[in-house]
Amino acid sequence: MRVRPLAVLCAVLAVALTACSGGTPAPGPATPSDGAQHAIPFDGNWNWVRQPNKTELGVTHTQDSLNADEPDAARAGGQAILAANGAAWQNVHLMGFGTLNPEPAPGQFDWSSLDTRMALVKDTGGKAMLTLCCSPDWMKGGPNGATDWDKLEKAPDPAHFQDFAKLAAAAVQRYPQVQRVLVWNELKGFYNDDQNRWDYEGYTQLYNAVFQAIKAVRPDVQIGGPYAVITSMDPGQPDSSSLQGDWGVVDQRSLDIVDYWLANNVGADFVAVDGGTGTQQKTHPSSVEEGAEKYAAVDNWIKQRTKLPIWWAEYYSDAPDGTNPGPSSPESAAAELAGIAAMSRTGTAGALKWGPQGSDSLRYSALWTDSTQPGGGKPTPLTSPWQWLVPRLGQGNVEIGHSPTQSLLAFRAPDGALVVNTSGKPVTVGSTAIPSWGVALGARQT
Repeated sequence: MRVRPLAVLCAVLAVALTACSGGTPAPGPATPSDGAQHAIPFDGNWNWVRQPNKTELGVTHTQDSLNADEPDAARAGGQAILAANGAAWQNVHLMGFGTLNPEPAPGQFDWSSLDTRMALVKDTGGKAMLTLCCSPDWMKGGPNGATDWDKLEKAPDPAHFQDFAKLAAAAVQRYPQVQRVLVWNELKGFYNDDQNRWDYEGYTQLYNAVFQAIKAVRPDVQIGGPYAVITSMDPGQPDSSSLQGDWGVVDQRSLDIVDYWLANNVGADFVAVDGGTGTQQKTHPSSVEEGAEKYAAVDNWIKQRTKLPIWWAEYYSDAPDGTNPGPSSPESAAAELAGIAAMSRTGTAGALKWGPQGSDSLRYSALWTDSTQPGGGKPTPLTSPWQWLVPRLGQGNVEIGHSPTQSLLAFRAPDGALVVNTSGKPVTVGSTAIPSWGVALGARQT
């Protein structure tokens, strides 16, 4: 096999990445330095797999996400990262997770907070996605004009499914920039305790009402579901399925949601799932690449059932035990990149990163540090490699490979490559040392 060298741009060290220059990243993907001389040879059989289709990476804005009350400099730093290939798609919620009640009483609308979020998407150059969750209180047994945020995740009553569908249609009409919607979120409020399973019948009834209402007014909008959590368990648990690997066993109840929805929806443009690499019993994968194989297994399971594009509406890649996960953790960044590699290799059409803004409450990688704090809005170890991947995976011509001898994975595009060290030990390749959990970005030499 012919060796294809990689000229090294920068190595991401184990504290924090502030981009190769040490400041906020320049617009556009990382590009090779004219002075870069060192090379990493792709020796041996790296088992390269070309992505079978485009993979579009996006983010979901949550409670704190570049809000107007954040310190100006910190917010500007986060916005600059987001605008510089920070996301192909930006997803916001109809109600909750940073937006207010859009219809506090029947026919009385308050779009102010959603207007602000949609303006953020436009100002930072993203394509808009809307998650149609959650519902006003009056649709779920509450009084008109009131919002009890403790009941946010309660599903609307079936008698109000059509009211929710009308609200969804009004939202996509108000925001022509919305190109894609997710119907509801993780089947919140749709669990049948008596039968110890998900009420996928009720969810699908809501989905169908929303699908028909939106297509009647905006047939161009892409609509997907069921946004089911594909839960993993340790081996030997009740409700185990045959879908399993070194990362754990999928809960059969999760798969039943997808099967029922595929058989009974009135139409769909894509199928959406979410999930993480850890199990319900808090078992984390022994390696980030082992954990990432869950995404590949679920993708392949779905592809056996439908030709619809697959979207990961949320995904959570755990770092191994004994590491220090978090928004600015290189271990968490490596885990996320391993997950993206598995998704891209097996045909994921899109993946949305939940909460791109760093928060101590979410122990996964972020794209910028907490901009609610002075001095926030700075890059993290994930920022530069993510910005490099967004446009290239979106073009659909990246190869994903794994080293046959070392804990390395790589994304190889026509104009460059990204190499990830997926271990806690420094790796030397050729004359180049890549630190533990580090990343190298570079361009192919001709």
